[in-house]
Amino acid sequence: MSTQPPQYPHTPPPSPLPHNATLESLQPHIQQLADAPSILRQAVDGLTPEQLDTRYRNWTLRQITHHIADSHLHALIRYKWALTEPNPTIKPYDENLWTALQITQSADIELSLNLLDAIHASWIALIHTLTLDQLNRTFVHPEFGTTVRIADMIPSYAWHVSHHAAQITWRRNNPI
Repeated sequence: MSTQPPQYPHTPPPSPLPHNATLESLQPHIQQLADAPSILRQAVDGLTPEQLDTRYRNWTLRQITHHIADSHLHALIRYKWALTEPNPTIKPYDENLWTALQITQSADIELSLNLLDAIHASWIALIHTLTLDQLNRTFVHPEFGTTVRIADMIPSYAWHVSHHAAQITWRRNNPI
């Protein structure tokens, strides 16, 4: 008998950073974001194709892996929009439709792992060039009706990888 996977096998999503966050106080979060691709690689290391095609709640482990790269690619683009336009409204995407694409259901996860490595290398390099004023720039997320400060994306996306890596690890340890 299989156990229903928990929604948050790691921790709940992080709260926004304090508005008086400093570059120094962001450093641990920046390091977590830099380490995120390695965390995902460790979680999927050695999984067989059959294991990758096993579901964790609504998506397979393969779909989760591809989703992370898709999501973080959007995050990097959102960063650049917020840095180059005044409080832009970003274009949301339907992550469930993206994970339903055939490539997401069948492609080798190494494609997305390599993409995630490149995204994070670029993203971390970009973050290291920013001032605190730039990190306080914002964009509008129309799907949620919220204004998002790009500094808050750092711990949020570091958590995002840890969250999904924990899902993958949970499924590895609790096979169907």
